[in-house]
Amino acid sequence: MTEVILVNEKDQATGTKEKLKAHQEGLLHRAFSIFTFNNKGELLIQQRASHKYHSRNKWANTCCSHPVTNSDFNTEARKRLQEEMGFECELKEIFSFIYKAKLEELTEHELDHVFIGEYNNDPNPNPEEVQDFKWITLENLKEDMEKEPDKYAYWFKHIILSPKHFNRLKQEQEAL
Repeated sequence: MTEVILVNEKDQATGTKEKLKAHQEGLLHRAFSIFTFNNKGELLIQQRASHKYHSRNKWANTCCSHPVTNSDFNTEARKRLQEEMGFECELKEIFSFIYKAKLEELTEHELDHVFIGEYNNDPNPNPEEVQDFKWITLENLKEDMEKEPDKYAYWFKHIILSPKHFNRLKQEQEAL
C-alpha cells in the first residue's frame, strides 16, 4: 500500500494517506513531474499504461509520481525515472505549483515539483507503467495539445498550456 505525503499550501508535511484514498478525497499532497529533453530540444513523453487507475492511455510528461519520504526530492525523482522509464539522468527542480482537477471518480490535488533533465537515448520503459513513448518539440506538443486536449493528462496540459509554466520550461530547456 503506497502512501503519499499530505501537505499544506506552503509545502509543509501534515501527514500521510494511502494514495488511492488521497485521490478519492481530493487531499493536497506532494507530487513531482519530470521533463527530459534530448540535445535536439525534443521532449520525451509517455503514454500511460491502459490499466492505470486514472488518466489511462493519456500522454504525459517523461515521468511523474509522488515522493514517499520527506527526503531529497531529486533522489526520489531520479529513482522513479529509473523504475518507470529505465534510465537515469541529472535533474534540476525548476518550479512548483498547486492544481486541483476532477478526473473520472478521483480528484488530483497536488503540489507538483517540476524537474528538468537531459537524456539522449531512447528509454527502456516499464510496461506496467508505460505503453508508448515519443520525442516531440515543445511547440509541436503545444499545438497538438490545443487541437486534441483529451489525449493528454490534466497536469501535463496545465503545465504546457500555462504561458508562465511553458515559458519557464522552454527557457530552462534552452539552457541545458
